This record gives sequence, structure tokens and C-alpha cells, in this order.
Amino acid sequence: MRVYYRSLKPLILWRGAARPLDWAQVFGRVAPVELEIGLGSGDYLVARAQQHPERDFVGVELEWEGVQRALRKIAGAGLTNVRVLLGDARPILWRVIPQQSLARVYSLFPCPWPKKHHHKHRLFDQRQLQLINSKLIDGGEFYLLTDHAEYFQWVLGNITDTGFTAFARTAPPQVNTKYEQKWLAEGQTHFYELTLRKVQHCAVPLLEDIPMETYRVKTFDPARFQPADVREAVHIAFKETRYDPARQIAMTRVVVVEDDLTQHFWLEIVREGDEWRVRPAPGCGVVPTVGVQRALDAVRAACEALG
Repeated sequence: MRVYYRSLKPLILWRGAARPLDWAQVFGRVAPVELEIGLGSGDYLVARAQQHPERDFVGVELEWEGVQRALRKIAGAGLTNVRVLLGDARPILWRVIPQQSLARVYSLFPCPWPKKHHHKHRLFDQRQLQLINSKLIDGGEFYLLTDHAEYFQWVLGNITDTGFTAFARTAPPQVNTKYEQKWLAEGQTHFYELTLRKVQHCAVPLLEDIPMETYRVKTFDPARFQPADVREAVHIAFKETRYDPARQIAMTRVVVVEDDLTQHFWLEIVREGDEWRVRPAPGCGVVPTVGVQRALDAVRAACEALG
């Protein structure tokens, strides 16, 4: 098997970590912290960390392939002031990043989702800008660079009541990332740069985990078990159930979508004496949320209906 990274040490397994993160504990020192949203292959993150050893750097990336490449570059450069989180930036900002702990946040060439019916997927609407504001120290900055003029204007239109002053301009090539090189090769000679400086704090509380209530039920029949999907504010879809009769353990695969967080995980139904225990499967790294609890409730209801 080909290995794309040299070390996993910079990778923060945030789903199983105490939240919010403590940067002094993560890096072993107190220093200004910068966060990159969508680190791509890690080129800019690594360059910034090399240029500023007095600062600490955190990159968030949705795709594992990009994280692997970034880990390889971090190890190759011998950097100790970089950490990486795998996942969607939105739930990570809501749940993982401490309030007023970042000196700078930046995003280079985020997907503009140009089709109108895809605009709901865009990053940096007003609510998200307020959230970023809450993570920045006083005077901290958010920096955005994009190749897409319409998306740039869309973000500008979301700045009202976000606690930022805005500095916008067209800019020449400057970051030397993969996407900048791509647009240059296609003939684009200038890009759109937005710097937002925090002048007023937006108080946006962290989303906290909820206590998980697991269940014990009297009846379970894998042949008749069929939990009902939920399609409300929280969407829950039950995909498949597998049963091991020798060990008397069933696993049902669930997808839960709520707000900006989508989770794929397994729930376990395991025989314990005269009862069956319903709980998240060990090791699945689920974030305890209302949606996960609703999924547990639905499994319990499906088991009780069998009786």
C-alpha cells in the first residue's frame, strides 16, 4: 500500500478530543494562532509556518487526500508549529475552535458554487462571518482570496452586522498555490482579495455536546427490525442493518444531517443478559448531538414495536 504521509502527529482527531481545543496544550506553548479553511494540499499553510516560526498554524480540510499531502509536506519541512483537522470547517468552527483565540483566519480559492441552487453550500455568509468574528481576537483578520467575481460580490454583500471593516481590491498572483497556478494557466491575471478586520465582537456561543441517553430494550428481531427515517429539521436516514447471530450483535448504519453537520456512523444493538443495549458503536467517533439522540430514539422505538 502506498503511504502518502510520513507522520500522523500533526493530525488532531477532533471528534474524540475535549472541546473546545486548548491551543497552549495542543502546541505546547502560548503563541498567536492562524487558521486556514480549506488547506488544499497544504502549500500555503506550510509556507506561512516556515515564514513565521513564532506563530502556530491550524489547517482544516474536508478531503483526506489533501490532508495526506499536507502531512507529508509538514513532515518534510520539519515543522512543529502546524496542526491539521480533517472535516467540514463549519461544524469545526461551531464546536472545536475556542472563542477569541485566533489572530488570523484565511481561505484561498474556496469553491464558489456558481449555480444559484447551489448557493446554500457557499462558505462565508453573514452567519458564518459572525461565527469567524467570534473566534478572532480583537483586531484579528479574516482574509479571502478568490478567482470568482460574482462570489466575491456575494461575500461583500454579507458583511453587514458582522463586526468587521472591509478592505477589498483586485490583486496580482501572490500565493503560488495549485489553484492559483491553474487559473493563471487558463489566462486569468488578477484575483479578488478581501481583508476583514475585527472592530466589534460578535458573541456566538459554542455548540456544545449533549448528554447521550442510551437504552435497554426487551425485544429485538433482526428479521423484522426497520427503524423509521426522520425528515424534519433534523434528517435521519437508516441505510442498512447487519446482524451477527453468534455474537448477538446488530449494527445499523445511520446518516444524520443537522444544521451544518453531517455524520455517518453505526448504532449498536447488543445482547446483554435478558435485554438488548442500544448505543453508538464504539470507535465510530460520533459527535453527540440532538440528531444522534433522535437516531437512538428511533432505534428504541423500532425495537419496542417488535414487542
